[in-house]
Amino acid sequence: MPSMARNDPRQYDRLADEWWRPGGGFELLHWLAEARSRLIPPARTPGAVLVDAGCGGGLMAPHLAGKGYTHVGVDLRGPGLRQAAARGVRAVRGDVTALPLATGSAEVVVAGEILEHVTDLPGTVAELCRVLAPGGLLVLDTVNDNALSRFVTVTLGELLGLAPVGLHDPALFVDPRRLTAECASHGVRLQVRGARPSVPGLVRWLGRFPATGPLGRIVPTRSTAVLYQGRGRKAEEIA
Repeated sequence: MPSMARNDPRQYDRLADEWWRPGGGFELLHWLAEARSRLIPPARTPGAVLVDAGCGGGLMAPHLAGKGYTHVGVDLRGPGLRQAAARGVRAVRGDVTALPLATGSAEVVVAGEILEHVTDLPGTVAELCRVLAPGGLLVLDTVNDNALSRFVTVTLGELLGLAPVGLHDPALFVDPRRLTAECASHGVRLQVRGARPSVPGLVRWLGRFPATGPLGRIVPTRSTAVLYQGRGRKAEEIA
């Protein structure tokens, strides 16, 4: 197959078998999915809509089971969406910059490991906030925009096999100050905190230890220098 440019979304088709392979190339995404789910409370009303923007293979599905949501996953790529649907996600093919969903239709909107892949950050944030109902919750995680995060995520991450080669374009990484300002312009007061993989988990993963489930987890940290999480509610009324 011809080489692809960095961040070409077609790479996810080529990597489709990695979504649910224990210890595979998307292992870290499983840890992040579990960490995002910890930030999401049970649904306030049974069947409330949770929009999983850029859902990929539906990795959040097992962690949201029992919380009472209708889990709607939106993604561009068919192979991932089919795997998400097989795990109970209502799969919708679409672009996060133009979500095919009604305004104010979601109690929760999740944007996990997607913002560092979009070429239109303001447009994407606007869409995430548009489909979020007043008082609704936005949960996200992404990669900071600085030299350290570029080295850790791209240079070191690809060298060690922690990230598939070419999946990230460091030019798209997201400064948390910019992101909080974009969210605020749409009535969402985002609070961010740093996050990192657990050291024992990384050792197990790099050592290629056999596993039937996740080898590690994401833990909070004070520093937002590389990876960070965001959580915020949309105002009931926007001035």
